[in-house]
Amino acid sequence: MSRATLRGVHNRAATDADIPALCNNARMMTSEPARRFDPPSRTPRRWRGVWRWCGALALVAIAAFAGHQAAMQAGLARLRDAAEHRLDMLATGLDADLARFDYLPALLEMTPIVPALLGTPDDAGLRETVNRYLDGVNATAGAEMLYVLDSAGTSLAASDWDKPGTTIGQDLSFRPYVIDALGQGRGRFYGVGITSKRPGYYLSYALRRDPTSLGVVAVKVNLEEAERTWRKLPGDVALIDQRGVVILSTRDDLKFRPLRPLDDQQRADVLRFRPYGEASLQPLQWSLKQVLAPDVQLISLDGVDQLVSGRALHGAPWRLVLIDDMAPLRVAARNVAITASLAMAVLLLVVVALWQRRRALRHKLASQAALQAAHDSLESTVVARTAQLRAAQDELVHAGKMAALGQMSAGLAHELNQPLTAMRALSESAAILLEKDRLDDVRGNLHRIRGMVDRLARLTSQLKTFAHKSELPLVPVAVAQCIADAQGIVADALNRQGIAIEVDVQPRALGVMAEEAALGSVLVNLMRNAIDAMHDTPHGRLCVAAKAQGGRVLVEVSDTGPGIRADILPHLFEPFVTSKPAGSGLGLGLAISAQLVRVMDGTLHVANLEGGGACFTVDLSACSMSNPIHGSDPQ
Repeated sequence: MSRATLRGVHNRAATDADIPALCNNARMMTSEPARRFDPPSRTPRRWRGVWRWCGALALVAIAAFAGHQAAMQAGLARLRDAAEHRLDMLATGLDADLARFDYLPALLEMTPIVPALLGTPDDAGLRETVNRYLDGVNATAGAEMLYVLDSAGTSLAASDWDKPGTTIGQDLSFRPYVIDALGQGRGRFYGVGITSKRPGYYLSYALRRDPTSLGVVAVKVNLEEAERTWRKLPGDVALIDQRGVVILSTRDDLKFRPLRPLDDQQRADVLRFRPYGEASLQPLQWSLKQVLAPDVQLISLDGVDQLVSGRALHGAPWRLVLIDDMAPLRVAARNVAITASLAMAVLLLVVVALWQRRRALRHKLASQAALQAAHDSLESTVVARTAQLRAAQDELVHAGKMAALGQMSAGLAHELNQPLTAMRALSESAAILLEKDRLDDVRGNLHRIRGMVDRLARLTSQLKTFAHKSELPLVPVAVAQCIADAQGIVADALNRQGIAIEVDVQPRALGVMAEEAALGSVLVNLMRNAIDAMHDTPHGRLCVAAKAQGGRVLVEVSDTGPGIRADILPHLFEPFVTSKPAGSGLGLGLAISAQLVRVMDGTLHVANLEGGGACFTVDLSACSMSNPIHGSDPQ
């Protein structure tokens, strides 16, 4: 065994001895009674800190809440003032638009041709005259349409008499403005035109000849111009009729949709008078959240909070409302809340900094006194602990020496056992051959025994070298010769179990940088392990192959046994790990072999073969064989 190998065994033994030594050290250190030290309870101080943090967070939250509420109230006040001014302007303008056509029905009543047409509705010439007259008056007034109906509600003349979709000849008796005019003298109505399909505001006036009505004069006013004007203003505007249906709006998705579902009577009126044309009247998602003032509400429209300000019109049973989105106001309030909370946090930090400064000054002298006392106590403790550690170190060194000696003895016994076993087998064989007078074979066995003795001499020489701390340099070694020597040692075991051996060295002059005895020991150990693995395998086969690969030499030893268990494979090269039955081995052979290969600047690997069995690979540095080293001649 090489000196480097024994030194590795000694180092591992010292490491393994650390555990019991440290345990003894722990027992030694804990043998003296420990002094009891009860630190003062920190629970009250911890709770004081928690309450301080809670108070600081509460102040920050109060500042944020106050800032948010103040910003919301100020923002709502500004929105309400702006909405009030816009409502004044829009309501006044819309009332003016509705009232500026009130004079037209009275004007037509004073025109002789209109009553004359109602008296003789079949006069085609008079009807054409009235049509042209109505067209001229309508062009001057600016209404959308001006027309005359008889007492049955049928249109006789109209300003759009020459245009497609004219009302002439249409029966409009079901329209509310016609019914109200014939029954009450005047009528007002907003709805979609029967023929034009365009919404408008209708004004009607009954032409009477006591006590009966001759007919009705009606004016249709287009309010879409007012709607286009509203779109230029901030926010959204909507006009809601007496049924709660939006009839005009700057948002197209709100038109002809009720704020809430219509009741049965309202639905019946809609079916009868058709004010909304073919609209589906799908209710809006309009829900009241808070009433801020008689005409100001906070609502949710399609899931979005809106501020609604409304006002009733004087000239019609409608309500004009302004819709302002609350999102910008909430964002502004949130920013104010964040600013207020940050300001409070900064103020609290300033207060805490001043308090900490005062506290630090107050504790400075006390800390210096405590530090001096701690220094004195630490110095005495270090002296005592140093003495204890010195004693523990002496005990640890002694235990390491004992463990190294035990493991070294086990390693030497393992290394010496292989040659001694081979020598015994060769001597018994020589005795049998001598009885049969086979002197040449006896001479060959004695020659092999001499080689084994030389090997044992080299092992003891290496042990002496290790004791004197010298190095054994690596030299070129013939791989084929080492394999042949190892094969001779295990030949009897191969014959007893009927195992065939195959050796393939390519090229035959292949050499490695190694120590001959160590390499032979590794190969013998691997071959014996392979023979033991094939103990219960019929027709076993041991394969030994060597080849060069990229400046390295790979020596593979494989068998046809059952292979190595998966739970043992990762730990196979650790000491005392073995797959053999109890009493058949100590589990040191592969550990020592792996250490020997490492000393020779190589590696030892193992893997299971797919078809069964295991393969051990020794990887060593290649060299030329100009001066190979070998221990004995091949037999």
